[in-house]
Amino acid sequence: MVREIIYFSSKARTSGNFSDLMQAGRMDIVCNVIIHAFFISNAMRDDVKLHLIFYGQPDPPKHLELQFNEETPISKKDIAGLIKRVLYKYKEGKKTEVFPGCFVEKKSLLQVIDELKGGGKIIYILDKKGEDIRKAEINDKAVFLLGDQEGLPFKELKRLKQEAKLISVGNKTYFSSQVITIVNNELDRRGS
Repeated sequence: MVREIIYFSSKARTSGNFSDLMQAGRMDIVCNVIIHAFFISNAMRDDVKLHLIFYGQPDPPKHLELQFNEETPISKKDIAGLIKRVLYKYKEGKKTEVFPGCFVEKKSLLQVIDELKGGGKIIYILDKKGEDIRKAEINDKAVFLLGDQEGLPFKELKRLKQEAKLISVGNKTYFSSQVITIVNNELDRRGS
């Protein structure tokens, strides 16, 4: 079973022409999110599909979909290079597979969520006020949604809270990448 995670970034750059990760809308956080979603000791997770939604300049929104396999050219040392190459290959009006399992397209957060829900997925928003993940019933068709250091956009969040379930990884505020590790660990423990 593939577990799906959506990470939203309000400022992550939407083109591949950047060199400084901090000034590219905190692309350093995006790199950590990717590492914590897919890398485990001496192995790669092939049971995770990560959706990255970028609303930064110059051409928002962008949706990157990543699911790694043996053919995906990835290294912890060059996550930023992979993101740049995927963004550079964007083609207007279509979903482009840049590398095996790595896609880019122009799609908003709500469009991605509506598409996933249309496919029978259940959305879980990671929120400190939500039900404890250790006690929550998690559906097999779960999609976990979390935002960057600024959180999710207010208007979208208001709508999503009416149709999604809130779950929490604890009463402390963690980095987004740490939240992904906790979610992966909880699902690993459940055998999901």
